Amino acid sequence: MQQRDQLKQKLIAGVTALIDEKPQTSVDRKNCSSTNEKSSDHPFSFTDNQIELFLDYLALLIKWNKAYNLTAIRDPFEMLTLHLLDSLSILPFVTKGPVIDVGTGAGLPGIPLAIAKPDIDFTLLDSNGKKVRFLREVKRQLKLPNIFPIQNRAEAENPSQVFKVITTRAFADLNKMWQLTKQLGNEQSLYFAMKGQIPETEFPQLRSEVTIQATYPLTVPGLNAERHLVVLTKVHK
Repeated sequence: MQQRDQLKQKLIAGVTALIDEKPQTSVDRKNCSSTNEKSSDHPFSFTDNQIELFLDYLALLIKWNKAYNLTAIRDPFEMLTLHLLDSLSILPFVTKGPVIDVGTGAGLPGIPLAIAKPDIDFTLLDSNGKKVRFLREVKRQLKLPNIFPIQNRAEAENPSQVFKVITTRAFADLNKMWQLTKQLGNEQSLYFAMKGQIPETEFPQLRSEVTIQATYPLTVPGLNAERHLVVLTKVHK
């Protein structure tokens, strides 16, 4: 219980830091200009129940990681920073659904986002059976009706619905990500690639059918490293 209380304090401090963070400036790659335009202000106002759900998810991740090797990070406090708060850093940009989190692994960023956005449905896609079993257990224990774990490869997934947002985190280079996920959305969909440094060398490799709408610097409290969100869209035919 003492560790959970310490994690709760760190989580609340991290969320408070995100609330206090000024809106980041994006770079419009198409027009080569800077803009303060953002999908919304930081929506980091969580209920007590949501805070407890974040901690419950973290507890399950710690427990299952011992047997299933879900993440190389073992320290619970590092998990909170590098997984939970890192996932929540893109929350202001997730304003519509349904969302599909491709290569979700242990449910990152999908599960933290789903807890934060209970009114949006999140499909969690991964080809690893052990990880998908973990996701189903999270859904069962946390009683999250808005997450839908699916075991499949990204390129083989051909859903009946069109996803408004497609997210990836530590997935692949931008061109490969696009080739594997382009069938999941349409011209109105946003394709989110969570990156460390801005992947400038990957931009020229992208095909003409896709455009870089913007890149956003992300802030992760407690993390002294660069994080960016690259937003891709399909070119209108």
